[in-house]
Amino acid sequence: MKLYLNDISSAASRVRIALALKQISVETIHVGILGDRPENRESDYLRLNPQGLVPALVTDQGTLLTQSIAIIEYLDELQPSPPLLPQDLEQRALTRAVAVAVAAEIHALLPPRVARQLTALAAMDGATQARWNRHWVEEGLQALEQLLQARPAGPFVAGARPSLGDILLFPQLVNTERMGLDLAQWPALAAIYARLKEIAAFAENAPKPRS
Repeated sequence: MKLYLNDISSAASRVRIALALKQISVETIHVGILGDRPENRESDYLRLNPQGLVPALVTDQGTLLTQSIAIIEYLDELQPSPPLLPQDLEQRALTRAVAVAVAAEIHALLPPRVARQLTALAAMDGATQARWNRHWVEEGLQALEQLLQARPAGPFVAGARPSLGDILLFPQLVNTERMGLDLAQWPALAAIYARLKEIAAFAENAPKPRS
């Protein structure tokens, strides 16, 4: 399999974490996503992945898979151990809800292509973009904090082992710390994050900081 990625991408980080947990090896191909002419928006990459996003996974059969959650669930079905979705149906729904909340309600508003469009349409400067990012991160994480405080007690998002929600949550919390936000204001999230940092598959595959 071939994984097209960028090391700063939290979406690519999610897939790298899942691969590490599953101990699946793939060929990795770097795709630039920053600058005035990012590689992921060029015709060569768009022919491979019309969405122009990373990560993208090409399977052994040559099939293109996009979107990190879909790729992770594919890997989970391809190699069921260790499972990335709990057996309990309510916990399974919870971990999926957390994953989608991160992907659709927080991260979707933050990537470079959104910043470029905001700059083009609203002439937003760097400070205004930072306030934009901070607002959506704080609002999204506060909602997740309340959701997770109401769950049955456990070390991770849904149960005794990391699952899909943890895989989505971890890179977001890494980047939240880099924004200068104190995770102590969200104690349930901070406790999960502290445990995940002790697991090599998470710590070694965190998104890299932007240079």
